[in-house]
Amino acid sequence: MKSKILFTNKVSLLLPLFLLFSCGSKQDVVYYQNIDDMSAQKNSNSYEITIQPDDLLMILVSADDPEVAIPFNLRTYSTSSNNRLDITRGQETVQLYLVDKNGVIEFPVIGKLKVSGLSRTEVLGLLNEKISSYIKKPIINLRIMNFKVSLQGEVNSPGTYPISSERITLIEALSMARDLTIYGKRDNILIIREVNGVKSYNRVDITKSDFINSPFYYLAQNDVVYVEPNKTRVNSSVVGPNTSVIISAISILVSLSVLIFR
Repeated sequence: MKSKILFTNKVSLLLPLFLLFSCGSKQDVVYYQNIDDMSAQKNSNSYEITIQPDDLLMILVSADDPEVAIPFNLRTYSTSSNNRLDITRGQETVQLYLVDKNGVIEFPVIGKLKVSGLSRTEVLGLLNEKISSYIKKPIINLRIMNFKVSLQGEVNSPGTYPISSERITLIEALSMARDLTIYGKRDNILIIREVNGVKSYNRVDITKSDFINSPFYYLAQNDVVYVEPNKTRVNSSVVGPNTSVIISAISILVSLSVLIFR
């Protein structure tokens, strides 16, 4: 009887500890905390991406008279299904401008243009100024064709995601990766960004609502987002992949002990 009471007391002591470690904190998992305090604030974030070396740009020039715009557009070629040049058949492909390591593109008629470090709006203004010397009221369209972001760590679907637009938020990118796992640290998300060959490492806390006004609320092309594992994930990795087996064995031992000391 004494052994049974002793065993029961040990179980009673361990149960609160189990409940303590199994309970999570609201502050660790809830997004946009204190968002109501910001409801009257104006969002001052007006981020616009800049062109970087190795970007692929599609630039199309048009005018009221299509013939005068032809010299300002790269030639299109027909390619077969295996992407080889095919003069007689295939699909037309638009040629892209590659921004070289010096941030320069070679533009028809005009020549070399330094575009690295300029926003899309600034590049359009530069092209409009140059081309207006040859064409009256040109229409210029510009698009970054290799815009992508990479998500790693504690997200449900890590990977590299192509972005069809030129404006994506951190939250949209995390949603594309099917959100963070329950083991992801929401208060210390790492964003690695490269601008003109210089890498920066930045931390964002998405549990606090003021991150909406952060310079990293909007992502840039080729950004890497890394979500660190929390303590629960790290501790479980120490135990190893046999955690469920160990828990089952302990449960069996507890059940046997109860039967023995009954």
